[in-house]
Amino acid sequence: MNRTKDALRGHGIETINPSCDSKEDLHSVILELGPAVDMIIIAGGDGTLNAAAGAVHKVRRSMGIIPTGTANDLARTLHIPADLDKAIRIIADGNTRAIDLGSVNDKLFFNVASVGLSVELARELTPDLKRKFGRLGYALAALRVLSRARPFRVQIDCTDRKLSTFSLQVAVGNGRYYGGGNLVSREAAIDDSLLDLYSLELVHAWRLLLMFWSFRQGKHIEQKDVRGLQGAEFEIRTKRPRPVNADGEIVTQTPAIFKVLPRAIEVFAPRR
Repeated sequence: MNRTKDALRGHGIETINPSCDSKEDLHSVILELGPAVDMIIIAGGDGTLNAAAGAVHKVRRSMGIIPTGTANDLARTLHIPADLDKAIRIIADGNTRAIDLGSVNDKLFFNVASVGLSVELARELTPDLKRKFGRLGYALAALRVLSRARPFRVQIDCTDRKLSTFSLQVAVGNGRYYGGGNLVSREAAIDDSLLDLYSLELVHAWRLLLMFWSFRQGKHIEQKDVRGLQGAEFEIRTKRPRPVNADGEIVTQTPAIFKVLPRAIEVFAPRR
């Protein structure tokens, strides 16, 4: 923390550092102190940024990101490097970019919210596993989840159509990256006022192992048993309530309504 404060001070940014012992505290701290400061700087990963999203949106301050998490998918979407000095230089340069927020049952998210495999992955990917193996922990957790995955019945409603299918996972992306560098789709952008949905309608979960590079390149949508949709709002219903994972955190359950909030928040980002 001291190194971060010194680096910020070196770029002329003076900070106040309130005590914040949990992600839940972060929300209330930002609401309390945010209106009195020029910017809000978050050092953390996607889960920490998710916890801050609602409060930053309310106080209407530009947000700086110092990526210190495991996946850092929002930082990757915005081309913010993990190097401390380079990330702070982006904040000091003062260039901001208005980006969209996603919401699921009024819970905000930056990257992706989903039902199915990712929920089990979030449960399997314990802090100990992330601390011990880093990004490799995602692969280890995924192998465990795939070994017991089964398709479930889901109804997907969008503006012009309704469909019922069996799926291993339905994911709704607001950003471009998720899961440590997977692409939501090749066309996904965090400022296009659209959500990108995909549904994994595979009979056998093990086939996902063969699709690894497709997910990294955003080509999974081209597979015959992967359904892709795009729109500003979706509703997902399941036979029984299923938990919904947003940015790595379980935040609500089905039935779930997904919406996009266009240009809802300003972040410091490199010039494009």
